[in-house]
Amino acid sequence: MMIYRNRDLGITNINARRNHSCYGMGLGIMLLDDVYPGFPGDVRNASAYPFPIQYDIIEAVDIQSLVFGDDMKSLVEPIVRSARRLERMGCKAIAAECGYFAYFQKHVAGAVDSPVFMSSLLQVPFIQQLIGPAKDVGIICGLRSRLSHDHLAAVGVDPESNLKIAGVLDDYDAPEFESLWIEGKRPGVPTSNFDRAQKDMIAICKDFVEKNKSVGALMFECTGFQPFARAVQREIDLPIFSWSTLLDYAFSVVNHREHYGHV
Repeated sequence: MMIYRNRDLGITNINARRNHSCYGMGLGIMLLDDVYPGFPGDVRNASAYPFPIQYDIIEAVDIQSLVFGDDMKSLVEPIVRSARRLERMGCKAIAAECGYFAYFQKHVAGAVDSPVFMSSLLQVPFIQQLIGPAKDVGIICGLRSRLSHDHLAAVGVDPESNLKIAGVLDDYDAPEFESLWIEGKRPGVPTSNFDRAQKDMIAICKDFVEKNKSVGALMFECTGFQPFARAVQREIDLPIFSWSTLLDYAFSVVNHREHYGHV
Protein backbone atom coordinates (compact mmCIF):
# COMPACT_ATOMS: atom_id res chain seq x y z
CA MET A 1 0.00 0.00 0.00
CA MET A 2 1.34 3.41 -0.97
CA ILE A 3 1.15 6.18 1.62
CA TYR A 4 2.20 9.60 0.39
CA ARG A 5 2.92 12.15 3.11
CA ASN A 6 3.58 14.90 0.61
CA ARG A 7 4.30 15.45 -3.04
CA ASP A 8 7.84 14.92 -4.31
CA LEU A 9 9.45 18.16 -3.11
CA GLY A 10 11.73 18.05 -6.13
CA ILE A 11 8.73 18.86 -8.32
CA THR A 12 8.45 22.60 -8.87
CA ASN A 13 7.60 23.12 -12.53
CA ILE A 14 5.89 20.55 -14.70
CA ASN A 15 6.39 20.01 -18.42
CA ALA A 16 4.42 17.97 -20.90
CA ARG A 17 6.06 14.79 -22.10
CA ARG A 18 5.86 14.17 -25.85
CA ASN A 19 2.68 12.24 -26.77
CA HIS A 20 1.85 11.51 -23.11
CA SER A 21 -1.70 12.22 -22.02
CA CYS A 22 -1.58 11.23 -18.32
CA TYR A 23 0.91 11.78 -15.51
CA GLY A 24 1.88 10.04 -12.30
CA MET A 25 1.53 6.74 -14.15
CA GLY A 26 3.37 3.56 -13.28
CA LEU A 27 3.56 0.40 -15.36
CA GLY A 28 1.59 -0.27 -18.52
CA ILE A 29 0.68 -3.95 -18.81
CA MET A 30 -0.59 -5.60 -21.96
CA LEU A 31 -3.21 -8.28 -21.31
CA LEU A 32 -4.28 -11.22 -23.41
CA ASP A 33 -7.72 -10.89 -24.96
CA ASP A 34 -9.04 -13.64 -22.70
CA VAL A 35 -11.46 -13.72 -19.76
CA TYR A 36 -10.14 -15.52 -16.69
CA PRO A 37 -9.52 -14.37 -13.10
CA GLY A 38 -6.23 -13.94 -11.28
CA PHE A 39 -5.50 -14.15 -7.56
CA PRO A 40 -3.74 -11.15 -5.94
CA GLY A 41 -0.18 -11.35 -7.22
CA ASP A 42 -1.25 -12.43 -10.68
CA VAL A 43 -0.25 -9.76 -13.18
CA ARG A 44 -3.88 -9.23 -14.26
CA ASN A 45 -4.89 -8.47 -10.68
CA ALA A 46 -3.74 -4.93 -9.88
CA SER A 47 -4.69 -4.96 -6.20
CA ALA A 48 -1.48 -6.44 -4.75
CA TYR A 49 1.02 -4.16 -6.48
CA PRO A 50 2.28 -1.06 -4.61
CA PHE A 51 2.36 1.17 -7.69
CA PRO A 52 -0.06 2.36 -10.38
CA ILE A 53 -0.91 -0.10 -13.15
CA GLN A 54 -2.61 0.73 -16.43
CA TYR A 55 -3.93 -2.18 -18.48
CA ASP A 56 -4.51 -2.50 -22.19
CA ILE A 57 -6.05 -5.54 -23.90
CA ILE A 58 -4.23 -6.75 -27.01
CA GLU A 59 -7.12 -7.19 -29.40
CA ALA A 60 -7.52 -10.72 -30.79
CA VAL A 61 -4.38 -12.07 -29.10
CA ASP A 62 -5.45 -14.75 -26.65
CA ILE A 63 -3.81 -17.72 -24.91
CA GLN A 64 -4.51 -19.98 -27.85
CA SER A 65 -2.75 -17.74 -30.36
CA LEU A 66 0.15 -16.74 -28.10
CA VAL A 67 1.02 -20.07 -26.51
CA PHE A 68 -0.36 -22.66 -28.93
CA GLY A 69 -0.26 -20.78 -32.22
CA ASP A 70 2.52 -21.10 -34.75
CA ASP A 71 2.11 -17.78 -36.59
CA MET A 72 3.98 -15.41 -34.29
CA LYS A 73 4.54 -12.82 -37.02
CA SER A 74 0.82 -12.07 -37.26
CA LEU A 75 0.79 -11.09 -33.57
CA VAL A 76 3.52 -8.44 -33.81
CA GLU A 77 1.29 -5.62 -35.10
CA PRO A 78 -1.48 -5.81 -32.45
CA ILE A 79 1.08 -6.21 -29.68
CA VAL A 80 3.05 -3.17 -30.82
CA ARG A 81 -0.18 -1.13 -31.12
CA SER A 82 -1.05 -2.01 -27.54
CA ALA A 83 2.39 -0.98 -26.28
CA ARG A 84 2.12 2.33 -28.09
CA ARG A 85 -1.32 3.01 -26.59
CA LEU A 86 0.07 2.46 -23.11
CA GLU A 87 3.03 4.72 -23.79
CA ARG A 88 0.79 7.46 -25.14
CA MET A 89 -1.38 7.12 -22.03
CA GLY A 90 1.71 8.06 -20.01
CA CYS A 91 3.06 4.76 -18.70
CA LYS A 92 6.75 4.94 -17.90
CA ALA A 93 7.50 1.27 -18.56
CA ILE A 94 5.73 -1.39 -20.61
CA ALA A 95 5.22 -5.03 -19.59
CA ALA A 96 3.08 -7.97 -20.66
CA GLU A 97 1.23 -10.56 -18.65
CA CYS A 98 2.63 -13.87 -19.92
CA GLY A 99 6.18 -15.19 -20.05
CA TYR A 100 5.63 -16.40 -23.62
CA PHE A 101 5.57 -12.78 -24.74
CA ALA A 102 9.36 -13.17 -24.58
CA TYR A 103 9.26 -13.80 -28.33
CA PHE A 104 8.29 -10.14 -28.90
CA GLN A 105 10.81 -8.42 -26.61
CA LYS A 106 12.88 -6.91 -29.42
CA HIS A 107 9.84 -6.05 -31.53
CA VAL A 108 8.24 -3.97 -28.79
CA ALA A 109 11.46 -2.47 -27.38
CA GLY A 110 12.25 -1.22 -30.87
CA ALA A 111 8.82 0.34 -31.31
CA VAL A 112 8.48 2.50 -28.16
CA ASP A 113 10.68 4.86 -26.16
CA SER A 114 9.79 3.42 -22.74
CA PRO A 115 11.76 0.50 -21.27
CA VAL A 116 10.09 -2.81 -22.10
CA PHE A 117 9.73 -5.90 -19.88
CA MET A 118 7.91 -8.43 -22.04
CA SER A 119 8.70 -11.57 -20.07
CA SER A 120 9.63 -12.71 -16.59
CA LEU A 121 12.34 -14.75 -18.35
CA LEU A 122 14.36 -11.56 -18.84
CA GLN A 123 15.69 -12.30 -15.36
CA VAL A 124 17.28 -15.63 -16.27
CA PRO A 125 20.69 -14.31 -17.44
CA PHE A 126 20.83 -12.20 -14.27
CA ILE A 127 20.01 -15.23 -12.11
CA GLN A 128 22.74 -17.22 -13.84
CA GLN A 129 25.26 -14.60 -12.84
CA LEU A 130 24.02 -14.66 -9.24
CA ILE A 131 24.18 -18.43 -8.68
CA GLY A 132 27.29 -19.19 -10.74
CA PRO A 133 27.95 -21.73 -13.50
CA ALA A 134 27.95 -24.81 -11.25
CA LYS A 135 24.25 -24.42 -10.43
CA ASP A 136 21.18 -24.50 -12.65
CA VAL A 137 18.31 -22.06 -12.96
CA GLY A 138 15.09 -24.01 -12.50
CA ILE A 139 12.39 -22.58 -14.78
CA ILE A 140 8.86 -23.48 -13.74
CA CYS A 141 6.75 -22.61 -16.76
CA GLY A 142 3.20 -23.22 -17.88
CA LEU A 143 3.99 -25.55 -20.76
CA ARG A 144 7.54 -26.78 -21.30
CA SER A 145 6.55 -28.13 -24.71
CA ARG A 146 5.63 -24.62 -25.90
CA LEU A 147 8.68 -22.80 -24.52
CA SER A 148 10.96 -22.75 -27.55
CA HIS A 149 14.59 -21.84 -28.05
CA ASP A 150 13.30 -18.76 -29.87
CA HIS A 151 11.47 -17.56 -26.76
CA LEU A 152 14.59 -17.93 -24.64
CA ALA A 153 17.01 -16.42 -27.15
CA ALA A 154 14.76 -13.37 -27.64
CA VAL A 155 15.35 -12.35 -24.00
CA GLY A 156 19.06 -13.12 -23.98
CA VAL A 157 18.92 -16.66 -22.58
CA ASP A 158 21.27 -19.27 -24.04
CA PRO A 159 19.00 -22.34 -24.44
CA GLU A 160 22.03 -24.62 -23.98
CA SER A 161 23.17 -22.99 -20.74
CA ASN A 162 22.64 -24.08 -17.14
CA LEU A 163 18.85 -24.50 -17.17
CA LYS A 164 16.39 -27.08 -15.91
CA ILE A 165 12.81 -26.64 -17.14
CA ALA A 166 9.51 -28.11 -15.99
CA GLY A 167 6.02 -27.44 -17.30
CA VAL A 168 3.28 -27.37 -14.70
CA LEU A 169 0.65 -28.27 -17.29
CA ASP A 170 2.50 -30.93 -19.26
CA ASP A 171 4.80 -32.50 -16.66
CA TYR A 172 2.41 -32.48 -13.70
CA ASP A 173 -1.25 -32.69 -12.79
CA ALA A 174 -2.51 -29.14 -12.13
CA PRO A 175 -6.30 -28.96 -12.60
CA GLU A 176 -6.65 -25.58 -10.84
CA PHE A 177 -4.51 -24.00 -13.59
CA GLU A 178 -5.97 -26.02 -16.44
CA SER A 179 -9.43 -24.71 -15.58
CA LEU A 180 -8.19 -21.16 -16.15
CA TRP A 181 -6.06 -21.47 -19.26
CA ILE A 182 -6.52 -24.68 -21.23
CA GLU A 183 -9.10 -24.79 -23.99
CA GLY A 184 -11.29 -27.87 -23.63
CA LYS A 185 -10.67 -28.01 -19.88
CA ARG A 186 -11.70 -24.46 -19.07
CA PRO A 187 -15.37 -24.23 -18.04
CA GLY A 188 -17.75 -21.54 -19.21
CA VAL A 189 -16.88 -19.58 -16.09
CA PRO A 190 -13.11 -20.06 -15.57
CA THR A 191 -12.47 -20.77 -11.91
CA SER A 192 -9.73 -21.85 -9.51
CA ASN A 193 -9.42 -22.66 -5.83
CA PHE A 194 -6.53 -20.91 -4.05
CA ASP A 195 -5.81 -23.58 -1.44
CA ARG A 196 -5.77 -26.42 -3.96
CA ALA A 197 -3.66 -24.43 -6.43
CA GLN A 198 -1.16 -23.56 -3.70
CA LYS A 199 -0.95 -27.17 -2.56
CA ASP A 200 -0.25 -28.24 -6.14
CA MET A 201 2.44 -25.58 -6.66
CA ILE A 202 4.24 -26.57 -3.47
CA ALA A 203 4.15 -30.25 -4.41
CA ILE A 204 5.32 -29.55 -7.98
CA CYS A 205 8.24 -27.36 -6.89
CA LYS A 206 9.33 -29.77 -4.16
CA ASP A 207 9.31 -32.67 -6.63
CA PHE A 208 11.18 -30.64 -9.23
CA VAL A 209 13.92 -29.56 -6.82
CA GLU A 210 14.24 -33.08 -5.41
CA LYS A 211 14.79 -34.44 -8.93
CA ASN A 212 17.16 -31.60 -9.89
CA LYS A 213 19.49 -31.06 -6.95
CA SER A 214 21.71 -28.81 -9.07
CA VAL A 215 19.03 -26.06 -9.07
CA GLY A 216 20.22 -22.94 -7.24
CA ALA A 217 17.20 -20.70 -7.85
CA LEU A 218 13.66 -20.96 -9.20
CA MET A 219 12.25 -18.83 -11.99
CA PHE A 220 8.44 -18.73 -12.15
CA GLU A 221 7.66 -17.96 -15.78
CA CYS A 222 3.88 -17.84 -15.55
CA THR A 223 1.84 -14.85 -14.46
CA GLY A 224 -0.34 -17.05 -12.28
CA PHE A 225 2.40 -18.66 -10.20
CA GLN A 226 3.69 -15.82 -8.01
CA PRO A 227 0.63 -15.74 -5.71
CA PHE A 228 2.10 -18.98 -4.33
CA ALA A 229 5.78 -18.05 -4.38
CA ARG A 230 6.07 -17.23 -0.68
CA ALA A 231 4.38 -20.48 0.33
CA VAL A 232 6.74 -22.40 -1.96
CA GLN A 233 9.73 -20.58 -0.51
CA ARG A 234 8.72 -21.56 3.00
CA GLU A 235 9.06 -25.18 1.88
CA ILE A 236 12.04 -24.78 -0.43
CA ASP A 237 14.82 -22.52 0.81
CA LEU A 238 15.85 -21.12 -2.56
CA PRO A 239 15.70 -17.69 -4.20
CA ILE A 240 12.51 -17.36 -6.27
CA PHE A 241 12.19 -14.96 -9.17
CA SER A 242 8.84 -14.20 -10.78
CA TRP A 243 6.77 -11.57 -12.53
CA SER A 244 6.48 -9.83 -9.17
CA THR A 245 10.24 -9.42 -8.79
CA LEU A 246 10.47 -8.17 -12.38
CA LEU A 247 7.65 -5.64 -12.04
CA ASP A 248 9.02 -4.34 -8.74
CA TYR A 249 12.34 -3.81 -10.51
CA ALA A 250 10.70 -2.25 -13.57
CA PHE A 251 8.90 0.35 -11.48
CA SER A 252 12.01 1.10 -9.43
CA VAL A 253 14.13 1.98 -12.47
CA VAL A 254 11.61 4.46 -13.89
CA ASN A 255 10.64 5.89 -10.48
CA HIS A 256 13.78 5.66 -8.39
CA ARG A 257 13.02 5.97 -4.72
CA GLU A 258 14.29 8.84 -2.59
CA HIS A 259 16.58 7.99 0.30
CA TYR A 260 15.88 9.29 3.78
CA GLY A 261 18.20 8.58 6.66
CA HIS A 262 20.98 9.99 8.77
CA VAL A 263 24.76 9.91 9.12
